[in-house]
Amino acid sequence: MSNIKKLFSGLEKKYFINAALSPIVMIGEVVMEVIIPFVMAKIIDVGIANHDLGYVTKMGLIMVSMACVSLCFGVLGTRFSTVAAQGFAYNLRKNLYHKIQSFSFGNIDKFSTASLVTRLTTDVNMMQNVFRMVIHMCVRSPFMLIAGTVMAVRVNAGLAVIFLVAIPILTVSVISLSSLAFPRFTLMMKRFDALNANIQENLIGIRVVKAYVRGDYEEDKFKKSADNVRIAQIRAEKIIIFMMPIMQLVMYLSMMAVMWFGGRQIIFGSMQSGELISFFTYVTQVLSSLIMLSMFFVSFVMVRASNARIFEVLNEEADIKNPQAPVMEVKDGSVDFENVSFSYNHKANNLVLNDISVSIKSGQVVGIIGGTGSSKTTFVSLIPRLYDAFRGCVKVGGIDVKKYDMTTLRDSVAMVLQKNVLFSGSIKENLKWGNENATDEEIIEACKAADADSFISSFPDGYETELGQGGVNVSGGQKQRICIARALLKKPKILILDDSTSAVDTATESRIRGALKNLAPDTTKIIIAQRISSVKDADVIFVLDDGKLSGFGNHEQLLESNKIYREVFESQQQGSGDADLEGGE
Repeated sequence: MSNIKKLFSGLEKKYFINAALSPIVMIGEVVMEVIIPFVMAKIIDVGIANHDLGYVTKMGLIMVSMACVSLCFGVLGTRFSTVAAQGFAYNLRKNLYHKIQSFSFGNIDKFSTASLVTRLTTDVNMMQNVFRMVIHMCVRSPFMLIAGTVMAVRVNAGLAVIFLVAIPILTVSVISLSSLAFPRFTLMMKRFDALNANIQENLIGIRVVKAYVRGDYEEDKFKKSADNVRIAQIRAEKIIIFMMPIMQLVMYLSMMAVMWFGGRQIIFGSMQSGELISFFTYVTQVLSSLIMLSMFFVSFVMVRASNARIFEVLNEEADIKNPQAPVMEVKDGSVDFENVSFSYNHKANNLVLNDISVSIKSGQVVGIIGGTGSSKTTFVSLIPRLYDAFRGCVKVGGIDVKKYDMTTLRDSVAMVLQKNVLFSGSIKENLKWGNENATDEEIIEACKAADADSFISSFPDGYETELGQGGVNVSGGQKQRICIARALLKKPKILILDDSTSAVDTATESRIRGALKNLAPDTTKIIIAQRISSVKDADVIFVLDDGKLSGFGNHEQLLESNKIYREVFESQQQGSGDADLEGGE
């Protein structure tokens, strides 16, 4: 019951009204449809048999009127069910998307991006179609089955015995085939996830694919993924395709039986021609309603896999939640790590950060150096609670981050990530992600600090320049500087630059550091860098090695006391280029 509530949570009243009206008008349509054969039988057996043209005309007009009313009911029922199903799908997608937005990085790691896309599109579409069938066919078909059977028994109870044979055969067939098909449809949806992941990866990395001339390889990968979907789909649907032939066979055998036994009764005078014709109509109505019910059960089997996948998302508990009575203000940018350990899978035998204790004063400039895999990015991700510590405590402004309102905490922390992400829209619209109420003067000031104003102003449309998806029409260095300006517009208490100047030259980087110092003197700045030159002037530098704190101090202290730092410095001084210190944890 709780799952059903989640499906309909937030659904607007008008969609409930449409969902309720659809079965009501469908009942009206069925009533008309089951009476029409009865009227038709009267026309044949009374009007035509007695050569009573007036009776035939009168009953004919009644039959035409009922057909028109039935048509109107059918149109209204279809409209109501379609509107309700569209509203249901809209509401379900909204709830799913809202749920995903509440996920922590850990929750998102559990589901692949491609899988979440499939659940929001394909799975919801299947749920929408079945919902429409539920409010449309699952009322109409059972009511038609009952009403048609009652009328058939009223016409000729002896011939109606045929239904007692046909219905169990159809029921057993549907249940048997459905149970066999369900696991195959579950596998099919997983193959769809893999196909979407392949497409997504290829389109995002299309420049790399072309640069390495790997188009043929990617095509082969796609063909294999698409073929896997095709094979899974065929395996699932080849069971379902048996359904229609079985149902049609039962239907035609039933009609043949009606012809045989009904014809004999007409010959012996126990049944009239009009009654046999109307009985044929009722047989068709009853068996057609059974076929429609069977098709609904087939669709229900297909949607069970989608239903389970949707509830996996809706029932997923976010790892990170707001506390009761949260703290609504971050007083300063001080940061303290107290014996902090972290594991992505929440297991003590797989720690990526191990017993880290550091103290950062508000307004300090902090550098972080470490080799690939040393968990630099993971370290700073704990500050705005993108992840929660496995053990220990992370404090901001002297208060445990778990006690803050998450919006308040994250508004006080600005991060410029390794992978710089821009969105479709103008440069100004992207910058206003930092502060939607920022004035043009504030935007220009932040861009000057990030050394971005000069190249933005050189564009024909300036700050109104439209960016392609992901910012494809600006260079990597330009993208980084726009992202830095966007972070500065937040006016945060803590600014985290995660290798965010790697794509700019040292002169540009030096100008950015100087501007940041002057623009935000009270902001705590945490800089993850590959180049020693990027952090040598920091108040304190932390050296991470394999998830542990190897040492800390200023540049001169670390040159004397820390072997890792000294080796990196010497390798860069000798002109060997930047040591391999990329982040990416």
